[in-house]
Amino acid sequence: MKIARIDVWKLDLPLREGSYKWSSGRSVEVFDATLVRIETEDGLHGWGEVCPLGPAYLAAYANGARTAISELAPALLGEDPTQPKKLARHMDAALKGHAYAKSALDMACWDLFGKSVGLPVCELLGGRYGEDFGLYRAISMESPDEMAASVTRYREEGYRRFQLKVGGRPEEDVDRIYAVADVLGPDEILIADANCGWLPHEAARVVKAVRDIDVYIEQPCADYEACLALRRRSELPFVLDEVIDSAAMLLKCGADRAADCVNLKISKLGGLTRAAEARDLGVLLGLGLTIEDSWGGDVITAAIAHLAHSTPPEHLFTSTDFNSYVSCSYADGAPQRANGRLAASRAPGLGVEPRLAELGAPLFSLPR
Repeated sequence: MKIARIDVWKLDLPLREGSYKWSSGRSVEVFDATLVRIETEDGLHGWGEVCPLGPAYLAAYANGARTAISELAPALLGEDPTQPKKLARHMDAALKGHAYAKSALDMACWDLFGKSVGLPVCELLGGRYGEDFGLYRAISMESPDEMAASVTRYREEGYRRFQLKVGGRPEEDVDRIYAVADVLGPDEILIADANCGWLPHEAARVVKAVRDIDVYIEQPCADYEACLALRRRSELPFVLDEVIDSAAMLLKCGADRAADCVNLKISKLGGLTRAAEARDLGVLLGLGLTIEDSWGGDVITAAIAHLAHSTPPEHLFTSTDFNSYVSCSYADGAPQRANGRLAASRAPGLGVEPRLAELGAPLFSLPR
């Protein structure tokens, strides 16, 4: 089986709530996603997606993803998409870096691989655990009262884990954490996610001020060493996210006991192949794992669901359903949240099929 054609679309994904705000004054109103379809010479096809969280979050941006895909695609024509691990190495040899762009292509290969053998991707990634799994809800940075109200509203939709966007002025962030802690139920989990937004002295003030609250501190500072130093001064549980961008960093985190949990973003690691490798390593290291991506729509949510559903439940800290945050659905079969929980499709591959009539003509195709 050989890759004969690669099609690429640009999609706008507006947010249901109008905007999404996080540390350092950053915000997004419409996400710029890239959708990829890989087709073989015998007509089988697979879908992938990448959607950076704007251009100022990670070293990734939407136009860069499409440019890198156009650079990679000629090297993939004629290759076997049902061997995604081998193909991941091939992409690394063809283009240095740009993991986020490789992610969409890798994801499409896993979808195609699953379809070729008649199995859901989660069964190829390690097996399906249970019927479904729990989700977290990210709470956009607003005033303390507004964030507490959002938590109360999302609790009614079944969520029991809440990731507060902090990383602003320390005294305001302390108020945000206290305001939400006051409305939490006994079975609910609170995560204060600074997204690298605090300087070390600011992070130290916040962690000291909330030391009596049952809260996880997520990625307080921009660099690993600063997060590690803060971790060693605090008894609160820690989560690392942005700095966990490779298996090597995950090993370092485990050796240093730098975190209790880590967030594994599929595109940041380079696709399902590398994310599954990191997931398995995280399990061996005894870490809690959040399975997610930077952002996305129906295809990315499906990929997240398959990786999360194949993660041992005792290690799955939480996951997310990005397609519920946006107002645009473009695929049939996409997983849908039910009472704060999600399940991977039982159909072959990722189990989603974008509606071509709604997508329109591809932005570009190879061969041209």
